[in-house]
Amino acid sequence: MIELFDADIKTDNRRSSKGNQLKWERNGYWYKADYCGYEGLAEYACSLLLQHADLGGFGFAAYDTAEISYRHTKYLGCVSKNFLNEGEQLITCERLFYNEYQRSLTEAVWHLSDHQERLRFLVDQIILITGLKDFGKYMNVLMTVDALVLNEDRHFHNIAVIWKPDSSYRYAPVFDQGAGLLSDTRMDYPLEMDLYEAIDSVHPKTFADDFTEQLEISEALYGDNIHFNLTMSELQEALAREPFYDSMVKQRVFAVLTDRHRKYGYLFG
Repeated sequence: MIELFDADIKTDNRRSSKGNQLKWERNGYWYKADYCGYEGLAEYACSLLLQHADLGGFGFAAYDTAEISYRHTKYLGCVSKNFLNEGEQLITCERLFYNEYQRSLTEAVWHLSDHQERLRFLVDQIILITGLKDFGKYMNVLMTVDALVLNEDRHFHNIAVIWKPDSSYRYAPVFDQGAGLLSDTRMDYPLEMDLYEAIDSVHPKTFADDFTEQLEISEALYGDNIHFNLTMSELQEALAREPFYDSMVKQRVFAVLTDRHRKYGYLFG
C-alpha cells in the first residue's frame, strides 16, 4: 500500500463527464483513486491488452493496480509512470483549437451533421496546428481501443498531444481508459445489471454515438493501425493474478472483453 499526502495531490482541467478522480503525483508516478467503481482495474485490463499489441508505432501508458492510503482512508486505484519529459506539457485538442481560433472544438465538430466529416475536420485541424501528420492513424488507434473496451469518456478534453519545449509536438501515448469496461458501478452500470443490457447502453462521446460506427469511419479514412496478440485465456490468467480487486468485478471485466473479442475478432491474432 502506498501512503500519499496533501503535498502529492494534483488536479487538472481534463475533467471527466462523471467528475474528477482523486489524483496524486510522487517521484515520477501518477496515482488515481477509484471514483465510480473499478476504474483502476479497467486501466490495468486495458494495459494488458496494449502490452500485447502492435500500435503502429504509437505508444501507450502502462497502468498497474494499487492500494492507496490518503488522509486515513484506503482506496483502490491505479499507478502509472509520468510519460512527460522535463518541460513538456500535455495539451488537449479542445485547448489547442481554442488557443488557435478562440472557438470550441466540440461545438465545431458536432455542428457538422456528417459523422465522417466530423472526424476528418478534427484530424485536419490538429494536423494543421501541430504538424503531426499521422494524427488520423492515431485517432484510429484510439477509436479501436475505445470500441474494444467501451470507453465512453473520449471527448475532446480527453484527447491530447504533447507540447515540447522547442515548440514542436509529439503524440501522447494511449492513456486514460478508466471509464471503460463498465467500470461505473456507482451510477450507470451496477454489478447486478444484466451484462448485455449494460453493454448496449454504453455510447461514445467523440464524434458519433456508436462505437462500431466510429471505428469503421476511422478505418475507412485512415486505415487499420492496431492489432492484438493476447489470447483470452492469457487475459483471464493475468486478471486472476491481480491482487486487490474482487473476483466478481474481474469476472465482469473478462465477460465484457470476451463479448468485445467476439464482436471484433479481426483485431486479434
